[in-house]
Amino acid sequence: MASNYDNSAWFYDSLSKLVYGRALINAQVFLLQYIPPNSNIFIGGGGTGWILEELSRIHPSGLKISYAEISSKMTALSKKRNYADNEVIFINSAVEDVLITDEFDVIITPFLFDNFTETTLQKVFNHLHHSLKPGGLWLNTDFQLTGKWWQNILLKTMFVFFKIICRIETSVLPDIEKHFNDKSYSVIAEKVFFGKFVISKVFEKEMK
Repeated sequence: MASNYDNSAWFYDSLSKLVYGRALINAQVFLLQYIPPNSNIFIGGGGTGWILEELSRIHPSGLKISYAEISSKMTALSKKRNYADNEVIFINSAVEDVLITDEFDVIITPFLFDNFTETTLQKVFNHLHHSLKPGGLWLNTDFQLTGKWWQNILLKTMFVFFKIICRIETSVLPDIEKHFNDKSYSVIAEKVFFGKFVISKVFEKEMK
């Protein structure tokens, strides 16, 4: 059964700020500066949609955004956001089930891959990889373990909590970096947050 954040939609952002302060927000906002004007963007697992408002501050017009979110309650909250004069297509679906008929300049995956087992991650990653233009940018933010004892405790606590509340399918952080390496992506920017527990990277797809 696919994970679904309906049960946490009403408190998700507040819980995030309680535990991490603004670290998870800052980690995602850091990436937005790399988005070129007039980009065709896919956002996978956008949550409550605050990122649409941050995008509109940088690009108040000219963006075409496909916004995929499996939670209908998260999607409803996202539709209430101010995204200025940008075009936003809301897709209430799991990312791997989205019928993609377009090629994107930019893909954004904020804390998406840590919901999946390796098998599902491979499917989701390949699905998105094929929809990104050669030379396109993939902006990814997620957790990482760097050997600090508290990171393992916090990660396990999160997995247990969201497995109960939202039915996420995994309890182990997958090897996200491997998938980008296997497809020969280049890292053009990166930054760590919250004691290196959170990492944001800008990947560039190779030109063919």
